[in-house]
Amino acid sequence: MASLNSKNILLVHPLGYRKEAARKDISRIANIIPPLGLAGLAAYLEKREICASVIDCYARPDSDNLICDYITREKPAFLGLSCTTSTFLDGVRIAVLAKNILPEINVVFGGAHVSALKDKLFENYPVIDYVVVGEGEETLAELIENHNGNISSVLGLIYHEKTGGACFTGRRTKSLDLDSLPFPAYEKLEGFPLAYRAPLFNYPKAPTSSCITSRGCPYACSYCDRSVFGRSFRFNSAEYMYEHVSYLNERFGVRHIIFYDDQFTFKRKRIIDFAQMMINRRPGVSFNCVVRAEHIDYDLLLMLKEAGCWMISLGIETGDENLLSRHRQNADLSFLSEKIRLIKKAGIRTKGLFMIGLPGETETAVNKSMEYVFSNPIDELNVAKFTPFPGSPIYEQINELGEFKEDWEQMDCMNFLFIPKGMTREKLEALFRKFYRKYFMRPKTLFGYTSMLWRSPDSWSRFMRNLPDFIKFIMSNKRMGN
Repeated sequence: MASLNSKNILLVHPLGYRKEAARKDISRIANIIPPLGLAGLAAYLEKREICASVIDCYARPDSDNLICDYITREKPAFLGLSCTTSTFLDGVRIAVLAKNILPEINVVFGGAHVSALKDKLFENYPVIDYVVVGEGEETLAELIENHNGNISSVLGLIYHEKTGGACFTGRRTKSLDLDSLPFPAYEKLEGFPLAYRAPLFNYPKAPTSSCITSRGCPYACSYCDRSVFGRSFRFNSAEYMYEHVSYLNERFGVRHIIFYDDQFTFKRKRIIDFAQMMINRRPGVSFNCVVRAEHIDYDLLLMLKEAGCWMISLGIETGDENLLSRHRQNADLSFLSEKIRLIKKAGIRTKGLFMIGLPGETETAVNKSMEYVFSNPIDELNVAKFTPFPGSPIYEQINELGEFKEDWEQMDCMNFLFIPKGMTREKLEALFRKFYRKYFMRPKTLFGYTSMLWRSPDSWSRFMRNLPDFIKFIMSNKRMGN
């Protein structure tokens, strides 16, 4: 039996597709986001004197070799895998790989997928030793520190009982103060920040990074997974946010940040204070953020613009108000249009986030979405293929609302696995292509991307360097009917 390093954990971010396709995946060319959750865990564990290393399979297509080499050399007592639904099975593959090298290694899974399904996974995936449910920092640290003692007292943990079956110790009752956490250990992400790339044409300057300054969302949209943080909302202070931005700029040379908070402006005062610091102290960093229309106004938008806000994303989802009202609160498209125009008036780019294939979707509804986009000053568009994730309110009743093929590897919002009643997969694919084709063929859109030659020169440079891959992707999708 190998002698394990009891205070050592390897944290891995698995792929959302088969590793053989990694080098050919167009999404890796267009966008690679740093795994902030794992980098944050690593920083927290190091603070507790636990050695933590991170391997990001998205940034490193040769990650299998890196994982095998690390496990052989360091003999960590723990392997931690943070998984979404689409990355879970690759996480299982990596766990099997690790156990073949070091059978005594303890495999710990965390993330949205396992937090939603909990002990249902144990029976079918015996390679999993532990599941961390919900917020992971304290649970993982306590598991590592008490592994040879009484782990039944570690809240937020699922483990195998000696008599068989699985034991869930229950959710943690006290949440972390986010300002008490160290900044994510970006330095543990090999090649950061240059190995990571923001979405094309979504930033003015490089290098870029992403950042999360809050946890949770108080709303209850039908399609959103709330299995990790529930409907709570906690956030960093304005001072912490500013120091985080300054740290990324001064240590790593980051010049643009995308805030991926679900509700960046939900607490108005902290954003006003943050914006004022950015205006007064001028760190030389621009940023994007995601908002809900209910939590912006013109005065706030003007402050955000002066503070360096380059683009704001809004979850619109659909241009059919009746369909929208079935899936989220405050389904007022006129109100949304008013806020979109205010964003534009403030001089900030607007990105509209839409979905096709929601339960109740019709061809008429998709056409209304197209009309809505074209009648509003939306600069950038993202259309996802609706996917019912475990942990979302709609997941439990999804089979009553249409046909659902639950293929976890393909549940990445890029495949139509759910077909609403009255629709077909072929029809949805045709409408999806039509939506993007009409959007990109508009003179206004073409002019907007031409302006990126001077507004986002790094995006154009990346696009031209990889032009053959983009052409190959487009032609392949035409042949495949995707």
